[in-house]
Parts: sequence; C-alpha cells; structure tokens
Amino acid sequence: MRNAFADELTKLGQEDSRVVMLSGDIGNKLFDKYRAAQADRFLNCGVAEQNMTGVATGMAMNGLRPFTYTITPFCTTRCLEQIRTDAAYHEAPVTIVAVGAGLAYAGLGPTHHACEDIAFLRAIPNMTVIAPGDSWEVRAAVRAVVKQDRPAYIRLGKKGEPVVHKGPLLDFQIGRAITVQDGDEVCLLSTGNMLPEAVETARLLGEAGVSAQVVSFHTVKPLDEVRLNDAFKRFKRVVTMEEHSLIGGFGSAVAEWAIDTGATVGKLLRFGTPDAFFKKSGEQEYAREQLGLTGHQMAHVIEKALGRH
Repeated sequence: MRNAFADELTKLGQEDSRVVMLSGDIGNKLFDKYRAAQADRFLNCGVAEQNMTGVATGMAMNGLRPFTYTITPFCTTRCLEQIRTDAAYHEAPVTIVAVGAGLAYAGLGPTHHACEDIAFLRAIPNMTVIAPGDSWEVRAAVRAVVKQDRPAYIRLGKKGEPVVHKGPLLDFQIGRAITVQDGDEVCLLSTGNMLPEAVETARLLGEAGVSAQVVSFHTVKPLDEVRLNDAFKRFKRVVTMEEHSLIGGFGSAVAEWAIDTGATVGKLLRFGTPDAFFKKSGEQEYAREQLGLTGHQMAHVIEKALGRH
C-alpha cells in the first residue's frame, strides 16, 4: 500500500502544482522519485509530527494541498490536538496519511500498534476517514481527496498486502462502498487491510454452502448509508471486519447507524480487536491469529451464528 501511495502521489504532484509532501522523518527512499520530480514540494519535518500538522494546515489555508505521512500513532495520537484544532476546525484541506495502521507493525510492540485511530479521527468534525482495502483503492483515494476542500485521513497498511481489485477504480467515490463479490445470505463489510481476509472468509463460507457478499467500505466517514440500508434489509447477517478496536471503529459506526435508523441491530456481527493492548511478540499474521481475525476463524464464527454448527 505504501508503495502505491508514493507512486500515485508522485504522478499527482506532476499534474497538480498544489500538492506538497511532508514527511515525519520516514520514507525518505520511498519518496526518491517524488523528490526528483518536485524537490521544492517535499519537506522532511523530522520527528516533530505536531509541528508538521501545523505547517501543513498553514499551507492548506494558502491554497496548497499538503499530504502528511508517517507511522500511524505518530501522525494521529501524537498530534491529535493539531489535527482537531488546526486542520479540522479551520476546514483546511490537509490529508493525513498513516502507514502501518492496525497491527501492521505488530512486531514492534504497542507503541507502533494503531487500533484506536479510526475512533479518534471519526469523532472530529469536518474529518473524512478513508481506509483503503488494497493498493488500487489507495491510488483512487489519493486522487479523490484532492478534489474535496476539507481535511481527510487515509489509513494505510504497510507493504505486501494482497491486491484484491483487478485494476484501476475509475468510479471510486468517497463515501460509496464497492462490491467485491456477490452473495445472498451473509454480507461481509470490510474496511482497510482486512479486505483480503474478508475475501478468504467468503471463500471458506462458500465451501460450507453459505453465500457471502463482500463489500469494501473504504470510507468509514461518511458511511455509505444506501449500502447499509440494503445490507440490513436483504441479508440474514451483516458482518463488519476491521483491524481496529471494537470500541469506536467501523463496526461501532455501523452499529450507531443501525440504532439511529431502526435497522435490525440483531443481524450485526462485528470482528475487531478487543479492549486491550496486544502485548505478545509476533508479526501481523500471528497477531491476527491470536485475536481471531483470520479468514478461517471468522468463517467459523459466522457459520455458528447462522446455526450451521
């Protein structure tokens, strides 16, 4: 995902002179091509993420389209006040790009884990929250945020994530979910880098005789309410999947919507991380296995909820 982001931003920077890249002392080699093409629009702000957010806000208020980039906790939790009071309060078109969201940096311990960021950012007024499911969604999201005049948050995985879509998403729209696979019994709503796991869950459910639709909810705020309304009306179970805390994340947003609109909340089944720090040693796949977030584990729980076991 991060390579796709760097490549697409480089292309966008060549097309749009308003685009500026601000790095929090990370990804220097990753952005070599960007710097070579527009060196005067790349700033390494060092380990000073709060300052980076303030600088980006000033640029945005003067007609530029700045992107800030660093590891997720350092560009969200560390500078939440600047995001809220500088960028969001002034409705400045700053795009905050976080790499290694969820448990992508599982091996580096809780300081580098990010399972609360969606909750933080979606609670801030004027903020758009986007969690692409693969590299094609990353590329489309980068181009989509530049077209709007408001702050945005793009939540990336790290690298090497499976590509789900077959090619460029020419009809990508912020706030409009994408159907990846059709089905008629269970609707799997995935956000962010859980999309490949959602596809695997659907495959395993299919082997068990359960027809599952897979939908990529790349935008957590605003939610695609039309798609949610359809899902809760048509399917026996609606399942949310996210590499984020069950508190305040995508599943919480869907549950809030269901309660507010009178949808059948009992249909909802949520997968996410628990209300606890993950302190075990291991990489992302190990962490997912420990937390019940792999395709085979989720398929088993869904089958049980359907009464198939």
